[in-house]
Amino acid sequence: MIRILLAVWILILATPAYAAEQLDSLLDEIWQFELRISPTTATSRGVHDYDHLLADVSPQGLQAQYEQAKAYLEALNELASPALSKQDQINLTMQQRRLQEIVDAYNYRAHYMPITSEYGFHSGLAFLPRTSKFNTAEDYKNYLARLGAFKTYFDNQIHWMRKGLETGLTQPKVVLKDFEKTALAFIHDDATDSQFYSPFMNMPASISEAQRTALQQQAKAVIKQTVMPAYESFYNFLVNDYIPGAKDDIAAKSWPDGADYYENRARYYTTLNMSADEIHQLGLKEVQRIREDMQQVIEDVGFKGSHAEFVHFLRTDPQFYASSAEELIKEATYLSKKIDALLPKLFYKLPRTPYGVAPVPDSIAPKYTTGRYIGPTRDDQPGYYWVNTYALDKRPLYSLPALTLHEAVPGHHLQNALAREMDHLPPVRRYTYISAFGEGWGLYSEYLGKEIGFYETPYDEFGRLSYEMWRACRLVVDTGMHMQGWSRQQAIDYMLENTALSAHNVTTEVDRYISWPGQALSYKLGEITIKRLRHEAEQQLGAQFDLREFHDMLLENGSIPLDVLESHVRQYIEQKQR
Repeated sequence: MIRILLAVWILILATPAYAAEQLDSLLDEIWQFELRISPTTATSRGVHDYDHLLADVSPQGLQAQYEQAKAYLEALNELASPALSKQDQINLTMQQRRLQEIVDAYNYRAHYMPITSEYGFHSGLAFLPRTSKFNTAEDYKNYLARLGAFKTYFDNQIHWMRKGLETGLTQPKVVLKDFEKTALAFIHDDATDSQFYSPFMNMPASISEAQRTALQQQAKAVIKQTVMPAYESFYNFLVNDYIPGAKDDIAAKSWPDGADYYENRARYYTTLNMSADEIHQLGLKEVQRIREDMQQVIEDVGFKGSHAEFVHFLRTDPQFYASSAEELIKEATYLSKKIDALLPKLFYKLPRTPYGVAPVPDSIAPKYTTGRYIGPTRDDQPGYYWVNTYALDKRPLYSLPALTLHEAVPGHHLQNALAREMDHLPPVRRYTYISAFGEGWGLYSEYLGKEIGFYETPYDEFGRLSYEMWRACRLVVDTGMHMQGWSRQQAIDYMLENTALSAHNVTTEVDRYISWPGQALSYKLGEITIKRLRHEAEQQLGAQFDLREFHDMLLENGSIPLDVLESHVRQYIEQKQR
């Protein structure tokens, strides 16, 4: 009798409904854990239980997070079962991936380097005025508590960076030139000039005048006594200790366990099991193919000269550059509205959330990439397509159409907004960004512009090809610098020779690849995969192939690993053929 009951109980545990229920419960518990360890993320997701906190990056805090992530991974592994539905299988895979990244980052001591050439923990805090809630006096008090936590937060980050100096886990010195200015940009003599004071400039009418005055005085005090000293301390540390003591070698493999770490990063960002050498060789082939397409454009415009002379013409002729920041933003805005009108040719389903066009903030623009998509943090905010207006003579207009398609629509905004609006999916699916999928989709979106006639001139088409070449070159130079002994100058020269990017953009990009190993590999490999899957669908479905339906299908699961995408597309093809 006992054996029979036990067998029945095991059968109940194995049922799809019970397995799904257990997984849903665990996913919710893990999501709450992730929100707790990243309070600013919680705020941006509309969870306000931790609005008064910053992340605990102390040794004890990170150790506890690591142990908990490992425990959750074990629990998820025990729930893995064929009884789970397709969507639950994806949910489980996505959560495993997020937790594994916490574990891997800790094991490889990534927290020893909380900065890259263009970003850092200190500049990330600049988003607080934008992401925080400011409806009540309590909201302002929570925000002030966060500002009050700056000293501890900065002290802990500096502690880890000192550990990096002791162990050789630092960013290379060459990518840190002028990096201290990113800290200096936050230091002001007058507290009211600080961007952290901006929420107190226009406070809600519901807050009484007495409360308003008191909160403003508290803000001035905490900015002057805590925020500014924190940035000053970090600035002094950078100037006196970190930058002088940073490593000279640019390769990731020169870090402790560096070769393993780079291969780990390559797998993480690409979601593929390709070695660094395989990626390097593929990049060389792609560069050769695109170079032939670029030569065809040069011949089509009737230019008399070499590839290098044509690129020099593009880089130096004033006709290809905006004369003011306003002109550049207006052109980007025009292109954004132009592609908006063409989206029904490519999709049946479009997102509800709108997007705007804005310049990259001045505090980070000099070392920032040429453009980027910034998603909304609340349901009353749009997404933003950021355009870098620093050094206008290095921002060619012929590249702007491709940039717009990538960062705005049908690229990052459309893909991310649709994912956020998938209310039927758990948060781990709605808010996880898989670089190979998202960046691959962004690069594929640039290609779609060619199919729908978005590029009006041969120069625009050359700009598109230059952007595609840019991503192909990344496969070569990222693996080259980190694993094959390439110098920084060798990478810069290779990019200058094969793309139409300005020297400033190339240098900024190469430094980004040096300081962020592996991430740059995701774009081209993701695009190649998406194009290959589309070709398979077109060949197998023939007259049944519907491009708009195909695009909706690609995006309907949100951002997913490429092997999961491949399986999804194959199932779609099989279902259409029945």
